[in-house]
Amino acid sequence: MTQLSAPLGRFLEISIGTRVIRESLEFYEALGFAQAAVGETWSHPYAVVTDGHLFIGLHGRDIPSPSLTFVLPELHLGVSRLKERGVEFEEERFGEDVFNQAQLRNPGGLSVLLLEARTFSPPQLDTPVESACGYFSELGIPTRAAADEARAFWESVGFVALDEEAQPFPRTPLVSDGLDLALYRTRALRQPVLTFEDSEMTQRLTRLRARGVQVSDEMPDTLDESANGVLIAPEGTRLLLLTATD
Repeated sequence: MTQLSAPLGRFLEISIGTRVIRESLEFYEALGFAQAAVGETWSHPYAVVTDGHLFIGLHGRDIPSPSLTFVLPELHLGVSRLKERGVEFEEERFGEDVFNQAQLRNPGGLSVLLLEARTFSPPQLDTPVESACGYFSELGIPTRAAADEARAFWESVGFVALDEEAQPFPRTPLVSDGLDLALYRTRALRQPVLTFEDSEMTQRLTRLRARGVQVSDEMPDTLDESANGVLIAPEGTRLLLLTATD
């Protein structure tokens, strides 16, 4: 397997701000996500949930949400290297008495946060976690304009852009060793979505509805709502559940 360039560092979590962290935590745990042990890095309430592949950081304060968070040791040097690539930073915090971090944004405004060190420990799971959502495939980023600019940005920070696919809607995959993204060219999605796939998604949706989970049809009209759906977390995060196709 070819090792991809990782100028942003190692993927840590998708960071999400939530006003009531307990409600968000209960939502994800009800879907089968497990908690990870968090450190004392942050002064605000903080929890992490995972399905063993995706890590979601729930932050009990207002933050750009979602933010893609990476760990980049020797952060100051890493930031300098990124600047040499033409990457511009919105905020940098370095010092002996602060937790070193730096923030930038993609052309569409999505936040990317770089940290000096980890803020949680992945759980040691005796058995693999399988969430009710299926397999997490990618973070979908709606890109209705300046798609070429967005593609060029992600390639500049180490992602590999593949050819645009037409189904189930126009999307450009962006792959890396730790986290896959995709540029979604559809007006039906107004904010980034956590995308999950399963060939038996219809059955998963039936079970979710039977449990009283509300499934939204907030998705492209080309998708059959009996086989695809959207879950909306208490803090507003969208989870797009798609029937996988070969």
